[in-house]
Amino acid sequence: MRKSWLLFSQAVTVAVAMLFVVATLKPEWLKRGNNVVALPSVVTVATAPVLPAASAAVGVTVMSYAPAARLASPAVVSITASKAPPRNPRNDDPVFRYFFGDRAPSSQAEPQVGLGSGVIVSSEGYLLTNNHVIDGADDIEVMLTDGRQARAKLVGTDPDTDVAVLKIALDKLPAITFGDADHVQVGDVVLAIGNPFGVGQTVTSGIVSALGRNQLGINTFENFIQTDAAINPGNSGGALVDAAGNLLGINTAIYSRSGGSLGIGFAIPVSTARQVMEALIKDGRVTRGYLGVEQRELTPEIAQTLKLPIQQGVLITGVLQSGPASAGGLRPGDVVVSIGATPVTSPRQLLNAVAALRPQAVAALGVQRGDKALSVNVTVGQRPPGRAALQREQ
Repeated sequence: MRKSWLLFSQAVTVAVAMLFVVATLKPEWLKRGNNVVALPSVVTVATAPVLPAASAAVGVTVMSYAPAARLASPAVVSITASKAPPRNPRNDDPVFRYFFGDRAPSSQAEPQVGLGSGVIVSSEGYLLTNNHVIDGADDIEVMLTDGRQARAKLVGTDPDTDVAVLKIALDKLPAITFGDADHVQVGDVVLAIGNPFGVGQTVTSGIVSALGRNQLGINTFENFIQTDAAINPGNSGGALVDAAGNLLGINTAIYSRSGGSLGIGFAIPVSTARQVMEALIKDGRVTRGYLGVEQRELTPEIAQTLKLPIQQGVLITGVLQSGPASAGGLRPGDVVVSIGATPVTSPRQLLNAVAALRPQAVAALGVQRGDKALSVNVTVGQRPPGRAALQREQ
């Protein structure tokens, strides 16, 4: 009996030892077939930044953004805009000339120089940049990534969207491919390419943080792509591209308290920039509709004060004498609720809707005048140039 018990004890000990070894070295042998879940050994992520080396050790393969940067970067250029110093009116003063001669002091004779970026969008030499990059410049120099330089000709500007079009005369220009900004989504990966602080071409990465940003007081017509890709002074006019290297926008502004990037940058959608560019190339200007009114948002308090039966619309606070709206019968105190079949609920919507109309077209405005709903036909005028600072006037 004792011998049998010893054999049993030894057998159990050996079995436990073997179980321990198997559990340590081959744990999958102990799992049942119906509980095994097959997992891929390699996961490929095409739209994510390169992970640290620790991730590579577990078999994760991630695509780099180098191909996108390599594709788009040659089309992004550095722009140097020079402006001659203003002539000192005292140069004609004999006493002044006695001390300084025919020249102003050297501190006043130095030209003003601004740095920015631009994007080659056509092999014919057309470039997109910001109006504020070249505004008032007497001389515009463009430098490509291959070292070539050229003096740029100004084709046209549109201060209302802060877009400018330049042209250079060089052969074999690398042109960027236009992307589809209308289908961009929040969270999409983007790269910002430009020449920040004049240090040379730089590529930064981030995501689309928001779409349709407006009422920022930057431009008259605002529909910005917001991104957290680092954008700094000198990036203005540069490219915002997707993970495939296609152009999504023109970098134009940052929100900053220090002058550097705080992760809030804004780009003009390429759809807007392209429309402006085509109009400037074809006509030398951008033609937009105009009513000649001052407007503000209709709040519930104003609606109650005016005893209006509606809660949404745009309140007309002023009408330009002899302007299109005045000729059509629009009055201060009227509330515009629609243009044609399109409802209007904010001043920004009214501004954009009217700007999209062709001058001399007849627009049917749905108007609430007191307790009466009217339809007012207005012959649209042409928006005068240089109205970028008049945010409330339409």
